[in-house]
Amino acid sequence: MLKVASYNIHKGIGTDRRRNPGRIIDVLNEIDADIIALQEADRRFGARAAAIPEKLLEMHSDYRAIPLDVQIDSMGWHGNALLVRKSAEVVAHDIMHIPCLEPRGAIMGHFEIDGRQLAVFGMHLDLSGLWRRRQAAAIVKLAQQKEQDVPVVLMGDLNEWSAAGGCLKDFSRAFDMVDCGRSFHSRSPIATLDRIMHSRAIRAQAAGVHDSPSARKASDHLPVWAELAVG
Repeated sequence: MLKVASYNIHKGIGTDRRRNPGRIIDVLNEIDADIIALQEADRRFGARAAAIPEKLLEMHSDYRAIPLDVQIDSMGWHGNALLVRKSAEVVAHDIMHIPCLEPRGAIMGHFEIDGRQLAVFGMHLDLSGLWRRRQAAAIVKLAQQKEQDVPVVLMGDLNEWSAAGGCLKDFSRAFDMVDCGRSFHSRSPIATLDRIMHSRAIRAQAAGVHDSPSARKASDHLPVWAELAVG
């Protein structure tokens, strides 16, 4: 069984409008997942430095960010990052250029954990419904190609407010959607913006929203998680 999670960390800025990466790390440790997809993991302006300093993550968690080899000071690609336990093997990683109106991208990590391999796609989709659907189509195509080699998990902030329409239709034609629950806004969740999906060869055993006092303060999104039976 592997536990995965997705978390929009809002550049480390909490609901009190204070930037505190230590609170984000506390929430990551609470979730205790094997792989975590982050959104808004880099600051928006300037050098787009990582919202969580590498040394802080190394000293206070069991996680490391996979190397995307794009920007020196950033943790991710257009704010998307993948964290994995330090004991896991990173087999491959990649960044994906997808159709976009705003600066958007997606990333992929291929991992081996306890003898099981899977690929994880992390994403943060556009605010525009038209562009979200274009992005979903591009990501689905890439994920299906990767699925020929290993099972695939897709996670992120889809920015999709509809219950089953929009880009959810595009993803659900190829992958199973996990019912995690409402994740936004963290103080009083009303929307299911953060999603986890997976290959049909994978089985979700449990899933939910990580709703703790720390999580309600650390970001405007709550993390979502799933326990998956892989291979």
